[in-house]
Amino acid sequence: MENKLEELKKTLQEEFLSDEIIVDEVTYEKKGKYNFLTIVLDKIGGIDLEAIVAATKKVNVVIDAKDVTKESYILDVSSKERGN
Repeated sequence: MENKLEELKKTLQEEFLSDEIIVDEVTYEKKGKYNFLTIVLDKIGGIDLEAIVAATKKVNVVIDAKDVTKESYILDVSSKERGN
């Protein structure tokens, strides 16, 4: 699974290059009875909700093409937290 996640991260990074979005983290983990595919995005100056929504659409296309897992999962696309 680690190789698939690294490949997914690389593909997503290439997809977001023109948007100047950084793929900070890609993880797949089981929490309770649910599996979560989490993708954390970042951008210099921060990333707003509108950009996250647009990015999620691109993420869905890439994930469908990559066929990361046959298991069902919850996709969580979010921005990197920033301190004050």
